[in-house]
Amino acid sequence: MDLEKKTQLLQAFYAGVLADSVLRLGNEGVLERVAAQKRKEQMATGRARASQMGINSPEQVFTFLSEVFACANWQISAQPNGFVALTPSCRLCAIAKRMGAPSPCDIHCLAPMEGMVKGISPESGFDVKETLWNGAECRVEVFKTETA
Repeated sequence: MDLEKKTQLLQAFYAGVLADSVLRLGNEGVLERVAAQKRKEQMATGRARASQMGINSPEQVFTFLSEVFACANWQISAQPNGFVALTPSCRLCAIAKRMGAPSPCDIHCLAPMEGMVKGISPESGFDVKETLWNGAECRVEVFKTETA
C-alpha cells in the first residue's frame, strides 16, 4: 500500500475514533462535563500545541488541520478585521451523525482550534457562526478584539 493510501486510511480511522468517543461520552452522560474540562485545557495549552505543529498564524490553524487530518477542507477569506474560515463538509460530523452520536464539534474541533488561535494571537476573537451539525456549513469568524 502506498503512503497516500495509508494516510487516507489513517485519517478516516481517526475521524471514526473521535466520533466513537463522542458517542460513548454522550451515552455515559458525561460529554458536556468532559467537553468543558477539555475546553479549559485547550485554552491553556493552545500556544504550545500550535508550536508543536509549527503553526504560526491563526489562519494556519485551519489550513494546517485541513492538510493533516483531512476532516474538513477549510477555506479562508480575509476580512477587514480578521478572516472567515468556512467549510461545506466535515468527515467527523458526517460519521457522528451516521452513528447517532452527539455533536463532536466543540470537543474535537472548535475548542482545540480556538485554543490555538488565541494561543498564537491572544487579542483574537473566535466566533462560531454556524456548524454543520445543525446548519449548511461550518463558519468561524476570527477577528481582532478591541484592546484598552
